[in-house]
Amino acid sequence: MADPSSYRPKPGQIPDSPGVYKFRDEHRRVIYVGKAKSLRQRLANYFQDLAGLHPRTRTMVTTAASVEWTVVSTEVEALQLEYSWIKEFDPRFNVKYRDDKSYPYLAVTLHEEFPRVQVMRGQKKKGVRYFGPYAHAWAIRETVDLMLRVFPVRTCSAGVFKNAERTGRPCLLGYIGKCSAPCVGRVGPEEHRELADEFCDFMAGRTGTYLRRLEKDMMLAAEDMEYEKAARLRDDIGALKRAMEKNAVVLADATDADLIAVAEDELEAAVQIFHVRGGRVRGQRGWVTDKVEAVDTAGLVEHALQQLYGDESGDAVPKEVLVPALPEDLDAVTQWLSGRRGSQVSLRIPQRGDKKALMETVGRNAQQALVLHKTKRASDLTTRSRALEEIAGALGLDTAPLRIECFDISHLQGEDVVASMVVFEDGLPRKSEYRRFQIRGFEGQDDVRSMHEVISRRFKRYLAEREKTGEWAVEEAGGPDGSGAADGSDGSGAGSGLGLGGEVLAGPAEENGRPKKFAYPPQLVVVDGGRPQVAAARRALDELGIDDVAVCGLAKRLEEVWLPDEEDPVVLPRTSEGLYLLQRVRDTAHDFAIRYQRSKRTKRIRTSPLDAVPGLGDTRKQALIKHFGSVKRLRQATIEQICEVPGLGRKTAEAVAIALAQAAPAAPAVNTATGEIIEEDDGGTSHD
Repeated sequence: MADPSSYRPKPGQIPDSPGVYKFRDEHRRVIYVGKAKSLRQRLANYFQDLAGLHPRTRTMVTTAASVEWTVVSTEVEALQLEYSWIKEFDPRFNVKYRDDKSYPYLAVTLHEEFPRVQVMRGQKKKGVRYFGPYAHAWAIRETVDLMLRVFPVRTCSAGVFKNAERTGRPCLLGYIGKCSAPCVGRVGPEEHRELADEFCDFMAGRTGTYLRRLEKDMMLAAEDMEYEKAARLRDDIGALKRAMEKNAVVLADATDADLIAVAEDELEAAVQIFHVRGGRVRGQRGWVTDKVEAVDTAGLVEHALQQLYGDESGDAVPKEVLVPALPEDLDAVTQWLSGRRGSQVSLRIPQRGDKKALMETVGRNAQQALVLHKTKRASDLTTRSRALEEIAGALGLDTAPLRIECFDISHLQGEDVVASMVVFEDGLPRKSEYRRFQIRGFEGQDDVRSMHEVISRRFKRYLAEREKTGEWAVEEAGGPDGSGAADGSDGSGAGSGLGLGGEVLAGPAEENGRPKKFAYPPQLVVVDGGRPQVAAARRALDELGIDDVAVCGLAKRLEEVWLPDEEDPVVLPRTSEGLYLLQRVRDTAHDFAIRYQRSKRTKRIRTSPLDAVPGLGDTRKQALIKHFGSVKRLRQATIEQICEVPGLGRKTAEAVAIALAQAAPAAPAVNTATGEIIEEDDGGTSHD
């Protein structure tokens, strides 16, 4: 626990101007980002008597080891930079809304030659127009099914579209009139795009024009005694009205607005948003967050606005945003929203009438969402804290292990030996820091030796990063292990950052502003295995001179926890939250390792000499390898022995033998340094 006075800036060093500040911990990781009209006044609040601080703020300043800031010209720039840094660094003490990307949208791919209507989730893409979000995908599909009668826009995938082009036959929707079938030339690109534009206009709330036009066409058809056409138009009008009825009118003046409501308690907050377009509720979404920083309703609203509109522009930002409390920097937030929209945006609290009534409805939804979340979560935050405390108590740790790393080894009969590293922080998976390794120090099956190699490689990288930052001089550990992670994404390299007063710091754990992945040590290393694997991990750490990282192993058979140099395991109660967390960490590492090992095995099989055998599929390839153990042994087998494999006839066996003979090396490889003949490996395995 750090003393804030140890890193408090000197009086007069902090500028009295707008800016954004970052608190970092002892490992140079950004743990909190904030903005201020006056950096001097805001930062002074953090360095008062600890007894006067909010408990969450007190935890943050005692976890931090330094503070930095960047001066900007305006409060709007501060708002933008704060949003960018929160996205980039994901600080643990900032409010973070969850489940944002789980909501489905109705999307129209206007960037394609023939725009497609489809359901989309996740990150928004350029050139795609979105409507929603909706609570359920089926609600979108019902609406689209009704509207395709009037706006028969393409909904098929690229593969189906190309197949129809090739065969000259449209899909079923083309035959029943729910697609204009541009794939077979029934309409051209311009006509189809006009249909897509009309579809978008209707979804955006401009419904009256199309209904009046259809009603006029229906009357004219009836007058001309074209009764079949009039009946079809009548059905089209009915379909559009049914689609509209799914979104009842809530605001009579055809308002375009987003309504944001917040329900909160001491620990958590729920945010609900209703998207109203053309006076109708077109979409709904909601978030839940832990209140990890001392924040009031106005602050939660400001965070929600950043989350909602930080990556949006144009019509995606409505003319009016109704909120339960106004942000502290109202002018700056309003100016920022207006800049993203390209025109004036009104940010206000509804006082009376329909808008206030609708805001109350949104508020009730937020309250229900918070209650439901707390019921489902069963005080998950408390549960995670209890699990970490139980682990600390069982293993004799001084503090709860806020960062846990778990390692597992995976192979298939000694081939394609790989390892995984998964990271849990505060009891939750940190997927961006998962890593995969190939075992390169030796060949064959030896889980203990493999574990020693992986732990050594991971912590050599950690020591190398500490040496770069000057935190200590590493004399015996040596430089970074050149092999690194298998995927090459361990974030090596150096960067720079702004220090006190804006000076440039040597980039202690960052490259291009992003934290390095191997720069942070865990408080606890968990290995998948028993006493031998634990001893190997502890030996690797001892060889590197690391004595402040605890090690334990979790054996699958009896779920026993093994500690270094202990004859007997630690047995946690079956109902222990600590045991449950360790099991989850271990199982996550196991699954991650197996997926990587299978991908390497698939790649090896695909690059086998057996690929040259005509008519030999993956199933029979795997049967051959399983029967003989390796391609090397298969090459040594006779045709009669190959025929013994189930499913292989003599003709195929002869083809296998010929293919392997042609792929065999002309002469044995020789080690030019010693003159020794190098034994052939498996004849088809590619070592990455």
